Amino acid sequence: MFENLQERLERSFKILKGEGKITEINIAETVKDIRKALLDADVSYKVAKDFCNRVKDKAIGTGVLTAVKPQQMMVKIMRDELADFMGSSAQEINVKGNPGIVLVAGLNGSGKTTFSAKLALHLKSKKGMKVLLAACDTFRPAAIEQLKVLGDSIEVPVFTIEGEKDPIRIAQDAVKKAKAEGFPVVIVDTAGRLAVDEELMNEISALHKALNPTETLFVVDAMTGQDAVETARAFNDRLDFDGVVLTKMDGDTRGGAALSIKAVVGKPIKFVSSGEKLEALDIFHPERVADRILGMGDVVSLVEKAQEQYDEKEARALKKKLAKDQFTLWDFYQQIQQVKKMGNIKDLAGMIPGMDKAMKDVDIPDDAFKSTEAIILSMTPYEREHPEAINGSRRKRIADGSGTSLPDVNKLLKQFEGTRKLMKGAVTGSLMQQMSRFRR
Repeated sequence: MFENLQERLERSFKILKGEGKITEINIAETVKDIRKALLDADVSYKVAKDFCNRVKDKAIGTGVLTAVKPQQMMVKIMRDELADFMGSSAQEINVKGNPGIVLVAGLNGSGKTTFSAKLALHLKSKKGMKVLLAACDTFRPAAIEQLKVLGDSIEVPVFTIEGEKDPIRIAQDAVKKAKAEGFPVVIVDTAGRLAVDEELMNEISALHKALNPTETLFVVDAMTGQDAVETARAFNDRLDFDGVVLTKMDGDTRGGAALSIKAVVGKPIKFVSSGEKLEALDIFHPERVADRILGMGDVVSLVEKAQEQYDEKEARALKKKLAKDQFTLWDFYQQIQQVKKMGNIKDLAGMIPGMDKAMKDVDIPDDAFKSTEAIILSMTPYEREHPEAINGSRRKRIADGSGTSLPDVNKLLKQFEGTRKLMKGAVTGSLMQQMSRFRR
């Protein structure tokens, strides 16, 4: 996401490199280049022009500190303006009510049904809420079955009425069930069409009026760029929705929709979704996205993802094992599973400052750990606990059993030994420092 824009902005800032101060002349040239970069990112001309005028006014009106170079000051101004343009801060979803009702609207193919399931999992796993999904897309073939399959996979019930074609009745009965059975939240998945039309608008407007939802979310495919923004405007004119969800963000390297929607529609982006995995849903943080656009990474999000998978009891046990040099291949395997739960490896690496550029041309497949896992699972429990016992014949058997080669097994064992020494050194070094401070 924003890969192309990030590169273009870096080139724009180089115009100020070596300059002693910001002047109207050099800032005009820089801003002109920034506007071109935004237009290339599929941001509308009016939005790009308004944004650049704000940046220019702030830059010219800023007294540059002697310790700060003009290029650094410009990056700071851009970061603040980008964050403000996209909504300043993350916006909470409103699920308060008896029950809270979330109405999910959008066009066909935007990812409404998948998002509904992702949101249900998000509320269940991160908020501890009991959620009921209501299958109200009676127009698209197999939409109800799709939601049932997704609901089963995350253990969230899906309400529907066999043969019923009226989405309002289904939704209202779902709300009654939620009240009767103590579900604090109902997520209503609605029908879409291939384009904005009067029939769709009338149906979704009637559903909105009948339910009076606590939260109405408009789901849009980020890859459609400016079309996404115009569709959002059309829906908002009829629904006055509360927030936007951008899906398929992993397929959009430009990011024009994310940069434009708040400015055009006046409604915040609340969630971004990438990939088919139901865990792949993130709260939209404008300030963090601005950091990533400018190549500063997103360490806060990386830490939050790690904390979600963090088990304090397991961490203490692992630390003791490392200190005693008892870290095994099975421990290594379990750590891989924790990392996989955090998301796509390339995306995670991109959250580290400077890594976006380093990882640009590196292809890391989703199954990057597949051979490592296969090798470890082909070992006996004894071999996983005692890697030093894996001799030549055992290595050959493990390679054959895992469908890999002998060099692959040798490489893994060598990497594991290096990792174990590195981790032991880090832990014991930390313990020694704590002990020395205690002695003082």
